[in-house]
Amino acid sequence: MHSKYPALSDLRARAQRRIPKFVWEYLDSGTGDEATKARNRAGLDRIGMMPSVLHGEFTPDLSTDFLGKKLPLPFGIAPIGMSGLMWPDAEGHLARGAARANIPYCISTVATQSPEDIAPHLGTHAWFQMYPPRDADIRRDMLARAKAAGFSTLILTVDVPVASRRERQVRSGLTNPPRLTPRLLAQVALRPAWAMGMAKRGMPHMRGLDKYANAATNGLSPTAHVGYLLRTAPDWDYVGWLREEWDGDFLVKGVLRPEDAVRLEGLGVDAIWVSNHAGRQFDGAPPAIDALPQVRAATKLPLIFDSGIEGGLDILRALALGADFVMLGRAFHFALGALGPQGVDHLIDILAKDMASNMGQIGARTLSELPATIRL
Repeated sequence: MHSKYPALSDLRARAQRRIPKFVWEYLDSGTGDEATKARNRAGLDRIGMMPSVLHGEFTPDLSTDFLGKKLPLPFGIAPIGMSGLMWPDAEGHLARGAARANIPYCISTVATQSPEDIAPHLGTHAWFQMYPPRDADIRRDMLARAKAAGFSTLILTVDVPVASRRERQVRSGLTNPPRLTPRLLAQVALRPAWAMGMAKRGMPHMRGLDKYANAATNGLSPTAHVGYLLRTAPDWDYVGWLREEWDGDFLVKGVLRPEDAVRLEGLGVDAIWVSNHAGRQFDGAPPAIDALPQVRAATKLPLIFDSGIEGGLDILRALALGADFVMLGRAFHFALGALGPQGVDHLIDILAKDMASNMGQIGARTLSELPATIRL
């Protein structure tokens, strides 16, 4: 497998050949001119790490402690809405792959499988990402369902106050829920593996929201969906409410400003997720990696990082600049599109091997030694 697909770029290229164009445009696109997406990549490329020599033979230790749990690797699988559109049974494949590797898997509120659907497949580190419902009764019910299904960690995403435009996605013809127009059907016909899988499972929709979706969706923008009829733009009181209601680990995702991190620490959240939504929400945002050291300096809370990660070296860069853990979303869906369920295991192996190789080059035996290698 490594001789044929040695890097994430190989999986990405194969995935593009195996999933319909309208699905690819949803997965791969940002918003606006995709300048933020490009800045994420450029920002990571600017981070240098100084090689070090004469350390003798050693095997790098990739394990980490995060939120009181010992994990074999410092990365996990981030949520993507409508994940099951990327590949049939995507949420199931990702949950099972994460369980095998003993790493976190985070499902989205707007996934194509419900918490109850995915419960039998969850491992020890099951995270539930919430887009904030407006109605308090729906919030409580959603939290209870997540807890009963086995999710132990709650993620509140705060950087999606409104639907982004995602012009590239709109041009592709994709709507929410997906409607197979003649144009899209022609694309599906060119991707038989995807089409056969979808034929067996049915066209995906947001099953977790079925219980609450009584309102009509007419009038929503093409990039919006039924979730926007339920959700609100959260405020600081909303965060405090969730902290009181949820008795497990509680993380807030989508933070770039140091002052916001300070205030969140005061509200009792357990960790902060530094992210610009991978360039999918606001095209004027700075590279998320540039915000990471400033947030690190402002808070003692554990930090998660995402946005632009494309390999083991990028993971090391984020950890060296202050992240305690890294999450990848697009990457795991590229892996699924390329190789199906075995792509999940293969990508985990690619990332681990890439990390170990680069740690050997810089002479870092443990992740705690990474900050000393940074050369900006």
